[in-house]
Amino acid sequence: MAFRTTSHNGIPIHHANHLIAARRSFYWGHNTVILFDHWPGNNPAMYALAIIFVFCLAFLVELLIGFEFTKPGPTKVGFCLLNTGVYMMRAALSYMVMLAVVSYNGGIFLAAVGGHA
Repeated sequence: MAFRTTSHNGIPIHHANHLIAARRSFYWGHNTVILFDHWPGNNPAMYALAIIFVFCLAFLVELLIGFEFTKPGPTKVGFCLLNTGVYMMRAALSYMVMLAVVSYNGGIFLAAVGGHA
């Protein structure tokens, strides 16, 4: 028995002896995987929570872009370190939103766009 290294549409997928089908276009169902294995799964309530979570992540990214924590003063090192920390948090949250959108779920995409808007 040979292990296949491509999905039914030709995309190579490897995941711990399981073949995972990858999507190439948006779909609108609630049975999906976003950010973590088995989440939100097949539960519509968890899917709604995932949409709210992605919306809040995108909103937080935009909030961090426009929010000024302190003004530069005599302690420029502390100001630079604080700005660096905020930038790192914003970058990490942005990547999480991007990874959620890569699930190709239409609801998650709209939640990310809505949060950024």
